[in-house]
Amino acid sequence: MLTDPETAGDPSALGDIKVLELGSMLAGPFVGSLLGDFGACVVKVEKPGKPDALREWPPHKEEVPLWWKTMARNKHAITLDISRPDARDIALRLIGESDIVIENFRPGTLERWGLSPSELRERFPRVIWVRVSGWGQDGPKSQQGGYATIAEAFSGLSSFTGHPDKGPMVSAFPLGDYLAGVFGAFGALAALHRRENTGQGQIIDVALYEPILRIIESVVVRYDQTGRGKPLLGNQMEEDVPRNVYATADGGAIAISCGSQGIYEGLANAMGRPDLVTDPRFLSMALRVENREVIDSEVAAWVATQATDAVLDKLQDHRVVAGKVNRIEDVFTDAHVAARKAIETIVDDQLGPLRMPAPSPRLSDTPGRIRWAGQVSGAANEEVFGRWLGMSGASIAALREQKII
Repeated sequence: MLTDPETAGDPSALGDIKVLELGSMLAGPFVGSLLGDFGACVVKVEKPGKPDALREWPPHKEEVPLWWKTMARNKHAITLDISRPDARDIALRLIGESDIVIENFRPGTLERWGLSPSELRERFPRVIWVRVSGWGQDGPKSQQGGYATIAEAFSGLSSFTGHPDKGPMVSAFPLGDYLAGVFGAFGALAALHRRENTGQGQIIDVALYEPILRIIESVVVRYDQTGRGKPLLGNQMEEDVPRNVYATADGGAIAISCGSQGIYEGLANAMGRPDLVTDPRFLSMALRVENREVIDSEVAAWVATQATDAVLDKLQDHRVVAGKVNRIEDVFTDAHVAARKAIETIVDDQLGPLRMPAPSPRLSDTPGRIRWAGQVSGAANEEVFGRWLGMSGASIAALREQKII
């Protein structure tokens, strides 16, 4: 059986789970990254001579891919060209050793390579398959390419994300990929729990747009019941007024969100403006929604006269929910981030001391940990093929000669 000496005998939440990761880039691999954070033994497969494209994405430090270091952390990096018929037997051995197999190829790709999850379920009934794709395994769009940007746009999220004068916007980050990874990992854990009762694995089908559609649930039911969508309001929120990002006097910015009457009244008192509480236009959230531009401009004008730290202290004193808009350098020096150990330092073979986000969420008894950062391509070939699959050195050398690994 696959075992990981890094987690053997330690109380990792998933230390007895074996994962085979066949995908590339972000959405599928983030499933493996999350599972690996909590002790799962994750074997990351790349094509020899054509490694995961994420290695090519910036940023790099000299020739070292930095994004790769965190996405591929805790993973045993091997090379195997699973598209080749002469690699199929090895791929099947790895699948048979695994609890979970992750892939995010275009639907039909594994089937074309003779590795159809549906057909292999009889041979490997306990294996759980996580299949992440742009549009899902079926439906009229299933064969189209899909990326997180397209998923955001298709889901409806972009239609109310942006400014009225500039139109819809998408995230400056592949939000859809990471969200799909979270949903894929959740699905894998749900399937593992079910397997405890039935002994049977199952196939988890995640389309990039569907987790986004799930989290904009209020917009869906609103349209269903009222026929109305959400407007573009920039950083404002239709249901929560005032709520915006406001510039401060010293070049900073803060976010304020008044989700209740009490918070709004605290804001008015912090501003020294009790009239904003008694003004008939602002007596309730519904009225503030109707007069959003008026109250928002009042808050913006006041915040613009305040220094960032001073206004945050004042708002905190009045129990107003507010926070500084941090630059990434601010995150690194923030006392709360440090107290929570939300950024962790490890020592990497290539980069030396390396800081990256710590595993999340925090488990009281079996916390996640970063055992190592993303490895160079094929770093674990001898370990996986030799120690785990029992192949001889000569056999491994022959595979390398044939460019199968």
